[in-house]
Amino acid sequence: MTDSTEQTPTPTGDPDPTPSPTAGSLIHPRREPFEHGLLPIPKLIFADPTQSLAQLKQKLASSPRVDSAALADSLQISPDHARLVLDTLSSVLHSESDPIVKAPPGEIDAVGADLYDLILFLYIQSYKKLLPRSHKDSAAVADVWPSTSAFDGYLSALSPLQLVRSNSRRFMPSQADEEAHQLSYLQKHMANILSLLSEPVEGEGEDSLMFGFWDAFLSFCDGCGKALICYFNLLSKVLTMEAFEHLGFLMQFGERGFEVPLSQAAPFFANSDPDMPAVPVPATQVHDWISQNITSSLEHITEKISAKENGPTSAPDQDVAMADACTSSVKNPLSSRGSCFIEGISKSSYVKQASDLKGSSVKVLNCHDSVIYILAPLRYATVYGCSDATIVLGAVGKAVRIEHCERVHVITAAKRVCIANCRECLFFLGVNQRPLMVGDNHKLQVAPYNTFYSELEEHMAEVGIDNTINRWDEPLALGVVDPHDSLSHPAGVSDVQAETAARLDPDQFTNFLIPNWFGGDSAGSTKENPFPLPDVYMASQQRNHQEIFDNFTASKVTNIDDCLASSRLVTEGKLPDDLCFNAMVLDRGS
Repeated sequence: MTDSTEQTPTPTGDPDPTPSPTAGSLIHPRREPFEHGLLPIPKLIFADPTQSLAQLKQKLASSPRVDSAALADSLQISPDHARLVLDTLSSVLHSESDPIVKAPPGEIDAVGADLYDLILFLYIQSYKKLLPRSHKDSAAVADVWPSTSAFDGYLSALSPLQLVRSNSRRFMPSQADEEAHQLSYLQKHMANILSLLSEPVEGEGEDSLMFGFWDAFLSFCDGCGKALICYFNLLSKVLTMEAFEHLGFLMQFGERGFEVPLSQAAPFFANSDPDMPAVPVPATQVHDWISQNITSSLEHITEKISAKENGPTSAPDQDVAMADACTSSVKNPLSSRGSCFIEGISKSSYVKQASDLKGSSVKVLNCHDSVIYILAPLRYATVYGCSDATIVLGAVGKAVRIEHCERVHVITAAKRVCIANCRECLFFLGVNQRPLMVGDNHKLQVAPYNTFYSELEEHMAEVGIDNTINRWDEPLALGVVDPHDSLSHPAGVSDVQAETAARLDPDQFTNFLIPNWFGGDSAGSTKENPFPLPDVYMASQQRNHQEIFDNFTASKVTNIDDCLASSRLVTEGKLPDDLCFNAMVLDRGS
């Protein structure tokens, strides 16, 4: 990201058709709804989202906020799915001041969702993700991903082992590719979106016969014709500043950390008198301004992608020691608007604390045979394409997504967790909402949270995680097919439910030790696991500790003092390699 002075357009009736494409003036999609807000629930994906959501808006218009009962009745979905919609919306909403964002986990349903935010959330369920590029030598890596599912040929993207063989992210969508794809989606659908947020000009309500005529005509039009008709429908509509600000759910103006509210960036609402209600503006004017800015952003992204593709090819990542990992394997956090990338760690230990991170989101990509500690308060976290690794995520206040991982142990305290297309993985969870299982999962296990570090409780309080609520053992399984992945699927597969996760046998449960990497006394106050253990796991843990102690004292150790001293050194973080110690602990949970 480049530093620049924010340029707020001057209020005029006719916005500049060619906005300057500087870093501070570019419009960006908010990635959170597209990365953490898509749900594979068939009834949320409408054949004609504009018409369906317009009817839903009219049906729910009597109440400004919508609870799960009203939503379930309106969409004919189960109460569990309706609550999931509200929980997911609260985790990706743009406004931190919205009541549903501030509500405790158990009160989200009682608070309900803003109707406009809900409409936008449901609309983007039609979004199709950008597919990973195929591997240039797929035959050479076809043997490393076992075909244990009848749907593997349709559902599974590149496996973790295929990704490490390729040793490059060139075959995955880059952040720039994904941003361009999301912007193109918004540009294509903006007329529809604005029609749902806008209102008819007073005294010029829609004539029912004309509306029926255009509705019938839509079925005979191609995509371009539909877009023209949607734009035509905007001619008699206006948008209030309040409704316009809801677009902040989908896009932001300026770079992460330097955002300008959309109403201040737009020339038709900028510098409005806060004591006077802003005059609604024609919906077509809003559409034209947004489309022009998206076009400028797409041109800017295209130039960046072209420069990167025509530049020198980066050398394959090499195995790095922990001391070098921070400098050689992590992208600049500011380069992706607040996301820190931890990528390609192999056969190493790696640690990041809050002071090391400049962003509020972390993505752990393609890491293998390693132990990774992210001991920090975060908003979002993604773990993708990892294998044979242990990953500790500190406190994640919005959402964690774990996808395409194999034989990975993830330990996290989080508001919510989504697990997709993973195999033989174990998750130690302290979560306030039900863990979500989607896609082609196999042989997954869940267990209660099993670790701590000195600042954990402070980090949990900072991001709003309640340690008295842990729903680790209530996984919610959705469909095995992700309707957002742009793939073709065989008939009937969409009705198959994803495999859920089994509870870890209490006899295999143990604590995981996080070494004190930097020595000395920490300022944190956490001295033990902040999540209470279920009685059966607590009893098993006590038995295991007693068994270890009995076996240890009965063994043929000649110098027990030396062994105890070594144990203290590990606990105090003075032994350099944590892999061996925690491998022993994790073996009991495998």
